[in-house]
Amino acid sequence: MKIQESAENYLEAILVLGNANGRVRSIDVANHLGVSKPSVSVAMKHLRQNDYVVFAPDGEITLTDAGMEIAARVYERHTVITEALCRMGVSVEVAREDACRIEHDISEETFTKLKEWLKR
Repeated sequence: MKIQESAENYLEAILVLGNANGRVRSIDVANHLGVSKPSVSVAMKHLRQNDYVVFAPDGEITLTDAGMEIAARVYERHTVITEALCRMGVSVEVAREDACRIEHDISEETFTKLKEWLKR
């Protein structure tokens, strides 16, 4: 299933924030991604309509199984690519930034081979 890069970024942010803080609210996502609260509201509306997130009455955001599947896939790509770039000598900060761009476009074949290479 292919979704827009921005949606993948929001889902990954929810996963990362949830793991770090236990709870995720729209303002947390806005701060994490460096976007406005209205931008997050629009994105969350689309993610909710596509059954990737649910909202509790207190505003807490939770990933659905479908949302978690996408977020976990994107996050795994991000961490593996970051590690590979760091092993090549790229600074951690640059590796993280580049991984954020690459994670959305890398083929499954290339990603699988990259993971295999890292295990050696």
